[in-house]
Amino acid sequence: MESIRIINGKITTPELKKIAVEKFGDMFKAVVDLERSIMAVGGEMHADEEAVLLESGSKQADLWGINIYPDLSWPEMVEFDSMINIRPNQGNRSRSVEDSAMRDRILAVVRNLLS
Repeated sequence: MESIRIINGKITTPELKKIAVEKFGDMFKAVVDLERSIMAVGGEMHADEEAVLLESGSKQADLWGINIYPDLSWPEMVEFDSMINIRPNQGNRSRSVEDSAMRDRILAVVRNLLS
């Protein structure tokens, strides 16, 4: 799909900025797989990245959508806002990630992938 890529190793700040410029100028969408500690980036919509991860073996319950603003400092650069996060069956009823422990887990995966 498009230019979606799965990040399973370190990604540099210049790479992040390039993805942002190519997508939305100052930000890009990403989907984090908590179980596999990877993320997909480069899609127009979180659902596109989600589909790529599902095709590669991820499980729906482990996937969470975020936006990354590479010019901001950590952790403000990560915004928890995606339609794929609306999961009443998992106790998440909004586009945000309501559980602070879940947000911390997502941040840990993203932080580990940033070099």
